[in-house]
Amino acid sequence: MRQPKKILVAPLGWGLGHATRCIPIIELLLREGAEVAIASDGRALALLRQTFPHLKSHELPGYGIQYRSESMIWNMAIQLPRIFWAIFQEHRKLSQIVQMEGIDGIISDNRFGFFYRRKPCVFITHQVNILTPFRLLSFFVNKFNYLIISRFNECWIPDVADSPNLSGALSHPIQPYFLKKKTKYLGALSRFQKAVLETPKVYDAVAVLSGPEPQRSRLESALIAQAKNIRGKILIVQGKPEMGGLHLPIPLKNLEIVPSLPLEELENAIAASEVFIGRSGYSTVMDLARLGKRALLIPTPGQTEQEYLAEKLLDESVFFTQKQHELDIETGIAEAKKRSGLQGDFFDKKSLTTAIESFLRSC
Repeated sequence: MRQPKKILVAPLGWGLGHATRCIPIIELLLREGAEVAIASDGRALALLRQTFPHLKSHELPGYGIQYRSESMIWNMAIQLPRIFWAIFQEHRKLSQIVQMEGIDGIISDNRFGFFYRRKPCVFITHQVNILTPFRLLSFFVNKFNYLIISRFNECWIPDVADSPNLSGALSHPIQPYFLKKKTKYLGALSRFQKAVLETPKVYDAVAVLSGPEPQRSRLESALIAQAKNIRGKILIVQGKPEMGGLHLPIPLKNLEIVPSLPLEELENAIAASEVFIGRSGYSTVMDLARLGKRALLIPTPGQTEQEYLAEKLLDESVFFTQKQHELDIETGIAEAKKRSGLQGDFFDKKSLTTAIESFLRSC
């Protein structure tokens, strides 16, 4: 009897988005008969352990990224030594895991150091073209990005290849030529399984928080402070899977707060809401495409990718967006209800299945 392929899946731990979009990949790997192990850090690892408690897991060194300033350049510049050290450490950790566990293949979601020369390796990203405020800086940042991706056998992009698409300039077009040759578009990836059905409305809004500190906590504080002025009922999911699903005592009758929710409960809560509130991260956008929800999106200050997506989706009248320091949830919820939400099918199960099957054959 042929032994199952041992696959290590390792998403980046900046918030929860990289981990959530790996959930459908892990599920498909398991259905294809692979033996899957997971590796990450912080809340991303806690979420994957909560979702797949039966899988072996490994804790990796965290990048420790924080967004204290609204300047992406300043945020990254002062943390570069820590980032490079984390990349070096995770590369060493990968070598140890491969040798100890007999890993056959590696799937890295934006973990730059998670490549191994003698094993098939895949790099997942929606940012083939990293955007910065300055053209010259973008040139050098993307040179480094291409150098990293060149260490991997394939680059998987969770979006459709043609227009309309979700990621826009972040992954269209693909340059340079060597990168185009190893790129596969998977279609959008979402942890959720179905489009929203006709569901009785329980909440006026459900806010799902994520992302690096201290900005996650600042947004949470702003939402709680403004909730007292809202007549409708609001649920805040803090994005803290390490704390479980215990409901927290809140002095406001119209406000409910939980650290996290199991996947099915979270999907049901969002389905039972008028409007979704959250960051304009790409994984959130893919989830909203799956669920067909209207949304108020607030980009993380200083995170250019989220700022680009927020502006793009606002210009297209898909979602309503506000800057964090201008947050007004009463106006935001009302304006979000006027938008269309994402229309169209951005999911391509055939492309995802084909990519997974091909990868397993190469291991």
